[in-house]
Parts: sequence; C-alpha cells; structure tokens
Amino acid sequence: MFTLSMEKLMPIGASFTTQEIKQQPELWGETFALYSKKSPEIEAFLQNLTEKHDRIRVIFTGAGTSAYVGDTITPYLKEIVDEKKWDLMSVPTTAIVSNPYQFLKADIPTLLISFARSGNSPESVAAVELAEQMITDLYQITIACSKEGKLAQRAIGDDSNLLLLMPERSNDQGFAMTGSYTCMTLTALLIFDSVSVEEKLSIVETIRRMGQSVISRGADIERMIASDFERIIYLGSGGFEGLAREAQLKILELTAGKIATSFDSSLGFRHGPKSFVNEKAAVFLFVSNHPYTRQYDLDMLNELRQDQIAGYICAIAVDGETNYTGDTFLFDSDARIIPDAYMSLPYVMIGQTIALLASIKVGNTPDTPSPSGTVNRVVQGVTIHEYK
Repeated sequence: MFTLSMEKLMPIGASFTTQEIKQQPELWGETFALYSKKSPEIEAFLQNLTEKHDRIRVIFTGAGTSAYVGDTITPYLKEIVDEKKWDLMSVPTTAIVSNPYQFLKADIPTLLISFARSGNSPESVAAVELAEQMITDLYQITIACSKEGKLAQRAIGDDSNLLLLMPERSNDQGFAMTGSYTCMTLTALLIFDSVSVEEKLSIVETIRRMGQSVISRGADIERMIASDFERIIYLGSGGFEGLAREAQLKILELTAGKIATSFDSSLGFRHGPKSFVNEKAAVFLFVSNHPYTRQYDLDMLNELRQDQIAGYICAIAVDGETNYTGDTFLFDSDARIIPDAYMSLPYVMIGQTIALLASIKVGNTPDTPSPSGTVNRVVQGVTIHEYK
C-alpha cells in the first residue's frame, strides 16, 4: 500500500489514510520540536501548580481514540511520577459528561488534560464546561490537532489553560485517527517523563526508525492478513491493553464492523474472552519490553499456539533475551531499552496498517468507511443536558 501512487489510492478511497499512516515518523520529529520549543512554558506551568498545591488530581480525557491516549500512557506515568504530588487517572469525556459527580470534585485541585483531534466533539467541550462549573481549583492542558477547534479556541487567553497544538498534518483528514493519536500520545509522555531532553530525543529517534521500518515492511503485513479470517484479536499488558483497544477500534471503524474484533490484557484474556478464538481468528499480541511482564505475554502466545484453534497468531515485539518462536513482527534489539508507552507509537502503526488492508479486503473505502453515516469523523447527534 505504501508504495502505491495517489492515482492508484484515490479510486479505492485510501489516499488520506495511507498517507496519514505513512507520515507519522516525520510527525513525531515535528512533535518533539514543538515540545522542545514549549518546554520552558510547560515546566513553569507545572511548577506553578506544585507550588500552589501539595497534590493534584490529573485527569487524562478525550472521546474514542482520544480517550485511549490516556489509557495507553497512564500505567507508565503512574510508574515514574511522584504520586504523592500527582494523582493520575484516565477518564473518557463520555464518562465525565454522563456521570460528572463521580469524577469532578469541587475541593480537589485538578489538572484536566484534554486530548482532541478536532476539538469539536460535543462531549469534549461539555467535559471542560462541567469541570469549570464544578471544580474550585481547575487547571487545564489542551492537547489538540486543530487550532480552529472549539477546545483550542477557548484555551486562548486563559492563563490556567495551557494550549499545546500538534503538527498541522496530525489533524487527520481521513475518518480514522492515526497521526493525531500518536502525536498526542508522544506529547503527553514528553511532558511528564522525568528523563533528560537528550534521552527523550534518543527515544524519539529510535521510535522514528521503528516507524520507518513498519512502512518499509508493508509487504510483510500484507502477508500477515492474507489468510481467510473473520475475527481479529489484539492483546497487550499494562499500557498495551489501551493500545490493543485502539488497534481493535481501527479494525471496527475501517471495516464498518464487517470483521469482528476483540481486545484484552494478556492475563485477562483467559477469563472468558478467550472463547472468542476460533479457526477464523487472527490474534496479535503486543509484547512488553519489560522482562517481568514479557513472561506473561509469551505465556499467552505459547498457550494459544498449543490450543491449535486460532487461524493465525503473531507477536509484535522487540528482539529480546526471550522471544516467541512462532510468527513475529520483530524489531531490532536496540529498542529493548525503550519504555512500552513509547513503543506504542510504532506498534500501533502495524495495527493501523492491518486495519487499512482489512478495510480494502472487505470492499470498504478506508477514508470514508461508514457508507450509512452511522458514525462520523466528528461525532454528531449528542444532546448535552444541563447539570445542576
């Protein structure tokens, strides 16, 4: 797909999505440059909060894929930040809007970090308005891909709301969120990670090389999904469970539900969801770089192979001291030291590419995969009820 010209991609409705998957390693370089430029302002903003308050609740929020940004990064950030100062949680805007009284507390200083591609989703705007209505000491960081969106516009001129705009090309024109997801994920990691700027740059350069490797090995991914399958399952541990959810959503969106999907953690999969596996199922497991967690991922892969039920099983992994001996999309061992949260970026490119190819396989157009209009690029039809 990545070697096809625009003239060949346009008739099959795949020009936007293909290009937007392909350009992500470039966008990560642009994202790091934007972060570096804003870094003094970001540090001053966060320092001001810690000087005012002993402990701050941090809510990562968004709708759909934007919510999965928080799910992907929160486990790693909870590992590395001082939780005596920062109380981290990932809560979708859809949960905040329907149940604000469960998450927004007037007497708890809160930093609401909103992730948004367009910034125009009704729930994204409503979640911010509810937080402003209900929380006494509210601070915000708005991480958005569109400067014209409602979230970005309302942040302008508000000293308690730090606006961080992503590279312009991350505002995907295709239906599915691709570069928007990875750029917002990278930005949040860079904000809270405590390693040096030099180490952050080294990580970004490594995952960029890995992303380019995914593009250059597009033919390998085509062979991976060439078999006759009707179900795709994604598994992963820790933040990779959030990544697995995002990867399965891409399949669901781009095939308009013509391929059944499921996701879970490597350990959680045994507790019922494993019954979804049949001979027409393809299983992909995102293998952790952490040697302890990796054991559980490899256990599940080996168990699935021993079951001899799934039509296809594949590990997505970095070459480690222990590896799955079956089918593997393998990255070089120099990425062993990269934390899993950052690995989500090149890993998800594989999931995005699988979804792109599956969409075409079932006769869909990836750029506009919902012919009935049941779902839209920006959610419509939401009634926001007044909260008193």
